[in-house]
Amino acid sequence: MAEWVNATVKQVNYWTDALFSITVNAPIAHFTAGQFAKLALEIDGERVQRAYSYVNAPNDENLEFYLVMVPQGKLSPRLYALKNGDQIMITRDAAGFFVLEELPECDTLWMLATGTAIGPYLSILQQGEDLDRFRNIVLVHAVRYAADLSYLPLMRQLQQRYAGQLRIQTVVSREESTGSLTGRIPGLIESGALEEATGLPMRAEHSHIMLCGNPQMVRDTQQLLKESRGMRKHLRRKPGHITSEHYW
Repeated sequence: MAEWVNATVKQVNYWTDALFSITVNAPIAHFTAGQFAKLALEIDGERVQRAYSYVNAPNDENLEFYLVMVPQGKLSPRLYALKNGDQIMITRDAAGFFVLEELPECDTLWMLATGTAIGPYLSILQQGEDLDRFRNIVLVHAVRYAADLSYLPLMRQLQQRYAGQLRIQTVVSREESTGSLTGRIPGLIESGALEEATGLPMRAEHSHIMLCGNPQMVRDTQQLLKESRGMRKHLRRKPGHITSEHYW
């Protein structure tokens, strides 16, 4: 049974009409970068809860979550309407295995995300621990429109911090945007455009692929990598090349 604690809203950032982030303070237990917590509100006598990944590093007392507002959703419109000082509930203990310690060593670590699923990667990179196992890290954020690249400034700061090790690549599917590839992640892998843009090969012998986000993207990319690159899902008992997390 999850233990719930109260959290105080410190800030709500509205990136677009649908994308927003919530920063709260709460007496949580230590978590590992890449994990998620559950946020909840009491609505009509019912505790309505959803899982969201931490964006912040574990050593940051400001707990940040990146969300999309679904107009017909039961919880997200209420979270979208929160103000500074409001109270919400959060699970004291984090969960999830989408963390670096679960990954094998490799030459190039690919972090592929769609939408709000950029969150766990930002937490991992802001934490900055255990990353020296990888010669290259590629952070790919795929969105529908360029305006949805909410954390691009932070991504660029991280690229400077990891000079020469971290490469970032944005992908926009519904318009052309300078500096971004156009299309979907599976198609850009299949065509070779993603590797050409980053200057790094995506091969089973020296790559590990992290996939987080839209379940269709995750499934399509897994299937493509399995069929065209000879990659397989990574398991503790049977090491592989792909670690994934669906975002809903």
